[in-house]
Amino acid sequence: MPLYITLYRWTQEGIKNIKESPERLKKAKEAVKAMGGDVKGFYMTQGQYDMVTISEASDCKATAKIALALASQGMVRGETMRAYDEDEFREVIAELP
Repeated sequence: MPLYITLYRWTQEGIKNIKESPERLKKAKEAVKAMGGDVKGFYMTQGQYDMVTISEASDCKATAKIALALASQGMVRGETMRAYDEDEFREVIAELP
């Protein structure tokens, strides 16, 4: 399955209810799984973004549904990028003219 990296920031509502974050993360992982994805890694970060996830989903449409479902709860805003592993990277580069 394609790999995705998402950079998250807490919204004002999310930071206001920060103590609920571990339970929200658990529910978000369950929701991702229910929509056909899988969270492979989660990291709280310092700097411009508050959290990073590495996940798999069947395609971009599934990823869009996951992103919209999570954002609609109002606790986070995310930016998702398709990620290519080393083998995919080598394949892409090998196919260049």
